[in-house]
Amino acid sequence: MRSQLLCTFSNKKEYESTLIQVSNNHDILFDKIYILQNTENPHYLYLTYNVEGYDFDFLPKTISVHRKKHTNTLYTINALNELVMEKTGGKKDERYELDWDEYYNNIILTNDDGINIISTKLYKIINL
Repeated sequence: MRSQLLCTFSNKKEYESTLIQVSNNHDILFDKIYILQNTENPHYLYLTYNVEGYDFDFLPKTISVHRKKHTNTLYTINALNELVMEKTGGKKDERYELDWDEYYNNIILTNDDGINIISTKLYKIINL
């Protein structure tokens, strides 16, 4: 079984309706949705969940992410590439090893300003 980890952005005001939307539109593997909270701006929440396969429609405000289990770090491939280039002085180096402990409980993303590292904590686990 091939699965994909998704992250849907929400906030405290809208997350319950976002949960309904996620559960109505996807077959969630393991029947769990993990909700992470931005530690610097607690209003922002990130719903993470696994779906089977790669053939599905993305919900609004949803991205595909990867996870380093031992540090609970979520990241996009683009953000990982940007971070490696930042660490290596602008060189693309596929063999470069990040110190993942530096990104414990973080989400690493990119935006127009570059790399965005968001510190998170577990807000809630939803059992479907």
